[in-house]
Amino acid sequence: MMANQESTGKIKELFQAACEDELPEFIKSYETDERAGVQKLVASAHKKLEALQKERERIEALKVYERKYSDYSFICGIDEVGRGPLAGPVVAGAVILPKDCDILYINDSKKLSEKKREELYEVILEKAIACAVGYATPERIDEINILQATYEAMREAIGKLEPSPDILLNDAVTIPQVNIPQVPIIKGDAKSISIGAASIFAKVTRDRLMVEYDKVFPEYGFAGNKGYGSAAHIEALKKYGPTPIHRRSFIKNFVQV
Repeated sequence: MMANQESTGKIKELFQAACEDELPEFIKSYETDERAGVQKLVASAHKKLEALQKERERIEALKVYERKYSDYSFICGIDEVGRGPLAGPVVAGAVILPKDCDILYINDSKKLSEKKREELYEVILEKAIACAVGYATPERIDEINILQATYEAMREAIGKLEPSPDILLNDAVTIPQVNIPQVPIIKGDAKSISIGAASIFAKVTRDRLMVEYDKVFPEYGFAGNKGYGSAAHIEALKKYGPTPIHRRSFIKNFVQV
């Protein structure tokens, strides 16, 4: 069937189903079709290709530290989530990506939608050489303070990796009691693809956990607030009192503990 004999609706379906590698062929097939609707689809295909090229360039820029330390075989990104909430654990992520990593859209997890984080979590899980998480419980946070608990969670995550990393790219911190070379990078989750991947891996893990806690303690809205101190969370805390997953050292300003 000639291209101009196809309905615009059918061509739209082909465009929507086309993967990125098929877009140049789509453009070639329909760029001479003079129908306005088809020309609009061709323009959309061009824009999509341009956006993909920009994203590839952004991801390549995110590999600056990975290139700098490319002599190391296994470069590990480290990040944490959950230092600020009133409830739930702090979770650290550790991810070793392959040298030729081609995952697009990795970024600081806070800059991504929940849907995009969930999608990327599965891609990271599939394509990473190794990935792991470590936890520090609310009790441990209260016992040794949030910073030391974060370091413990990071050490746990590193210890679970197989193979073991040769160098660590950390979001801002230097982790004590670790014998692996470390590179602390300020705002590293937005500057390193490895740290960004660790940020996503930790964030999705913790968010899923807080959704499960919401089923046990539905009054506090954990599925929505993820344990952070929203107005509704604090109101529930005052009304119902703390749960076993609340950090006693974090809620002293709101309730007696």
